[in-house]
Parts: sequence; structure tokens; C-alpha cells
Amino acid sequence: MENSGNSSNTAMKIALAILVALFVGTGFYTSKLYNEKKETEATLIKEKQQVMTDLSTMAKQYDIVIGENEAANKDLVEARDRIQGLMDSLKVSQNSVASLWSYKKKFMMLQEEMDALLTENDKLKIENSLLATSLDSTNVQLAERKVFSDSLLIQNNEISNVLENAAVLQTVSLKAFGVIERSSGKLIPTERASRSDKIRVCYTVAKNTLVGTGDKELYVQVTDSKGNVLGANEQVTVGGENVNYSLISKFNYESRSLNICEFVSPKGDFNEGRYTVNVYNTKELVSTTEFTLK
Repeated sequence: MENSGNSSNTAMKIALAILVALFVGTGFYTSKLYNEKKETEATLIKEKQQVMTDLSTMAKQYDIVIGENEAANKDLVEARDRIQGLMDSLKVSQNSVASLWSYKKKFMMLQEEMDALLTENDKLKIENSLLATSLDSTNVQLAERKVFSDSLLIQNNEISNVLENAAVLQTVSLKAFGVIERSSGKLIPTERASRSDKIRVCYTVAKNTLVGTGDKELYVQVTDSKGNVLGANEQVTVGGENVNYSLISKFNYESRSLNICEFVSPKGDFNEGRYTVNVYNTKELVSTTEFTLK
């Protein structure tokens, strides 16, 4: 009987030890699964934030390109809106592997679309630049013909009047616009007053065989919508009257057409509204144009 009791106690101890081992093992396994779940969730959250950052960067790139175009490109605007919609959806999405992989695939598709759109946009900018250059070249040729024709007409007057009135430099293709100046030196045209760093004024000095070669000067005046003269705001006498100018445009004239570009910086911020640009020689106003900053 005593041996039977000892055997029963031994069996109970063994069973108890097995239960304890199972309990400890189950607890350890449960803790491991919990920790792995936490690590997985943390990884998914981190990758989700990275996708959100990449989408935000892509949206900013679209904003810059859209801002650089004078007219909004419909394809660029729609692409940017798709990115914003994907970001809004990602914010409220579940943190799961399947969900995150779906958003990553959509991001890669949007990346390919952006590369194609930006390439096309650059191509259009180059084509527009070439077209503008071609138009300017035509205007220069017309201006040169006008100068020549004028010279023939005034030959009927006294020689002294011919030399006095025709021996002056004329300008054509005057244009002005705001520009954003990047740290790299790249200039980007803009119509926004708040984004403009400088005003770029460009014109062409038309060929005039009656004008001698050498160093020449023209006076550029830029006034804002309130009538303020930007730049140096100093005076010069033009045709017997005082004129405030923004800068003196100095160049070497060699009896041929010459393209000139100058920059005018404000003393403060640019005002919104219509700006007027005038170019004078010492006798008269030779060219004028207007542009608007929004």
C-alpha cells in the first residue's frame, strides 16, 4: 500500500511539472508573437510614413513646375490632384502589408507618370523658346528695314538734319517680366509678385549705319503700379526734360543688331499690378512696354 501511494504522488508531480512547463512555454510563445506583432506594426508605420513623404515631395515638384508656367497645364494639375487624393487615402488606410504594397505600386505608377509629364513640359518650353527667338529675329529684320527706309526718306532733307535726327539708336522687341533666381543662377520667369526676385528687361538695339561704333548708353525706366521708379531712381535730361531712370544700359555698338538684357531689383517687395518699362536715349523715348505681376 505504501508503494502504491508513493507511485501516485510521483505521477502527480510529473503531471504538475508537465502542466507548468506547458504554461511557461505557452506564455513564452504568446509573448514572442506579441513582440513580433509590435515590430511588424512599427515597420509598417515607418514604411507608410516614407511613402507619405515621397508623395509629398512629388506634389511639391508639381507645384514648382505648375508655378513656372504662365498658363496652367491641365495634365500637370490633374496629376498633382491624383497625388493629393492618394495621400488623403493613405492617411486613413489600415497598417497592413497588402494595403501598403498597394499604395507603393500606385506611387511607382505616379512616379513614371511624373517623369513623362515633366519631360514633355521641358520639351514644350524649349519649343516655345525657339518660337520666341524666331519671332524676335523677324522683328529685328523688320526694324532694320524700317531704319533703312527712314534713312532713305530723310535724304530729301538737309544733310545736317539727317545726321542729327537719324543718327540715334532705336530699340525693338522690348519685353520685361519677373524672374525667380535660383541659387544655381538659373532664372525662371514668373507672373507672381510675391515670387519675383528681379525684373528682367530685354530688348534689341537695331542696326543703324548712321550711328558710329563704340561705347553707347540707353536709359531704362521701370515703374510699378503705384508709379514708383524702381532701381537707381536717378535723373537724366532727355530732350530738355528730366527723366528718372532705373538703370543705365551700357554696351559696345559695332554697327549691327545687338541683344541686351538687364535686371532691376526692388528696394523692397514687388507690388501687384501693371508695370511700365521705357527705354530712352538722350533725345527721346525709343521704346515702351507693359507687363503685370499678380
